[in-house]
Amino acid sequence: MTDLERWRLILGEPASRRTGGLQGDAARRDTALEWLYGRDPELAERGVRKGGSEDSVLQTVDWLDEVHTLFPRETIERLERDAVERYEITDVVTDPEVLQRIEPNPALLRAVLRTKHLMNPAVLALARKIVEAVVKQLMEKLKTEVRTAFSGTRSRRPSIHKNSRNFDFRSTIRANLQRYQPEERKLAIEHPKFVSRTKRHLEQWQVILLVDQSGSMTSSVIHSAVTAACLWGLPGLRTHLVAFDTNVVDLTSDVTDPVELLMKVQLGGGTDIAKAVAYGAGLVDSPRRSIVAIISDFYEGGSAAHLVRTVKDLCEQGTHVLCLAALDDEANPDYDRALGQRLANVGAHVGAMTPGQLAEFVAEKLR
Repeated sequence: MTDLERWRLILGEPASRRTGGLQGDAARRDTALEWLYGRDPELAERGVRKGGSEDSVLQTVDWLDEVHTLFPRETIERLERDAVERYEITDVVTDPEVLQRIEPNPALLRAVLRTKHLMNPAVLALARKIVEAVVKQLMEKLKTEVRTAFSGTRSRRPSIHKNSRNFDFRSTIRANLQRYQPEERKLAIEHPKFVSRTKRHLEQWQVILLVDQSGSMTSSVIHSAVTAACLWGLPGLRTHLVAFDTNVVDLTSDVTDPVELLMKVQLGGGTDIAKAVAYGAGLVDSPRRSIVAIISDFYEGGSAAHLVRTVKDLCEQGTHVLCLAALDDEANPDYDRALGQRLANVGAHVGAMTPGQLAEFVAEKLR
């Protein structure tokens, strides 16, 4: 593709007077881009004439076929994300023919969770496969982070257990320097050294995850479900998962199956954080060995005063309260900073954590 063709695709039909027209695959790319971005209301307001081929009207399934043929993977993911999130093209996730062709990705998972109530059983079965595929990807990534956070730390004490994972490179070099062979530029190692690993003594702790399931919190719900599944069953740890909007639903019994859990989540509605925190407070058995993590944007629809009072009571009894701001896919926090400050003033830890950082925080408390 020439530079002029690239600029024409970027700038749209009005640039044709300077760049010239498009032919072949470039024209097909323009049609695919126009099918999606041509519906932007700003174009009509500015009087921009639509580009692309006017002879053929693409259906969603045809558009997906074209996109997967004409664009690189990164561009495909961006186009699919814009289709389901920016322009709310719901047949991307409700048309079985489309679902069979589309590549599972986090944006598609969010769309499935938002629209699953529109799906008939056959479509829902296909959508579930998308949920399974994306959750599997997230689980594999987060399990590594959790294992790292909870694995024993290396000690400087020598060990008799010869394990490559515990090989002590520096001590081995020092102990065998006299066996260096200059003519061959090699070091003959006769006595390799190894270090031991500390074993953590773990007391029983509780982690209570309270997750806002209002419409803007889809990504946080997904990550919380996967995080809870990864934390479940770790020695010395008891995990609870509670979803809330204006109602509170305890999903702990489904934590071991995050796919089933996500298919049960009902996104949308208002937000009553105070009610959820009061419920979480009732689950606490041993206050000084409990972590209550509230994952929300903290735009409280209930009583902010009640919320602050309940969080203050939890902190005063020794419970670790984390007020974790909602994160978008680029890990940017979005929350009511005024309410966040009030919660920080009564002893809560307020900020943003990725699921991996939350696992590290929990592991640190268990040491």
